[in-house]
Amino acid sequence: MTDSELTTIGFDADDTLWQNEQFYRFTEREFAALLSDHGDHDTVTARLLEAERRNLGLYGFGIKGFTLSMIETAIEVTDNAVPAEVIGRILAIGRELLAHPVETLPGAAEVLSELSGRFKLVLVTKGDLFDQERKLAQSGLGELFQAVEIVSDKKPSTYESVFRRHGDGAARSMMVGNSLRSDVIPAIEAGAWGIYVPHDLTWSLEHAEAPLHAPRFREIARLAELPALLDALGHPS
Repeated sequence: MTDSELTTIGFDADDTLWQNEQFYRFTEREFAALLSDHGDHDTVTARLLEAERRNLGLYGFGIKGFTLSMIETAIEVTDNAVPAEVIGRILAIGRELLAHPVETLPGAAEVLSELSGRFKLVLVTKGDLFDQERKLAQSGLGELFQAVEIVSDKKPSTYESVFRRHGDGAARSMMVGNSLRSDVIPAIEAGAWGIYVPHDLTWSLEHAEAPLHAPRFREIARLAELPALLDALGHPS
């Protein structure tokens, strides 16, 4: 095995293997409607985004933190006068988010099935532990992974650790995902390949400039293109 031979591929979950952001967008619209007497949609959702940004270090990523940020925003925009029934509805729509059915993205199962016999596949996702475990179980994709890592954040050190534990180090690994900020850039900084698969909806806090000049950066339009990319890079097996 050469130093550059690819042995391990990490996959993001939300909006890479299954739909996720669209459910948040639906929830944001209902949340803004609940508070329409205190601001238009753009104003309310901008305040919500500010709260989410402030709270990431406290609550982390996921629906529970998002729900708490909605409650905080409701209190702020109403000057501490938010009715109890509005708080109750916010809690209810947070629970609905935690129970939404899993909708896998086109090509996800086929690509994972094709690659599972050729490479070590590792799911690397961040968010609420229970929610991510639920979605993985409902997706039917769990048996295709050799390992699953649900992490609090994705940094270069995260990928160094994950690919050392479950592979042959970052240099022989690849990370595939829809977030430049979380899936691609830190994986490249760790020494791995970073493959960007854009999604129509990506949370604004996950946006970043594409590392176009990084030798190990590639972009594909859809997940189904990954096997052909691997072949083109000289990693057929």
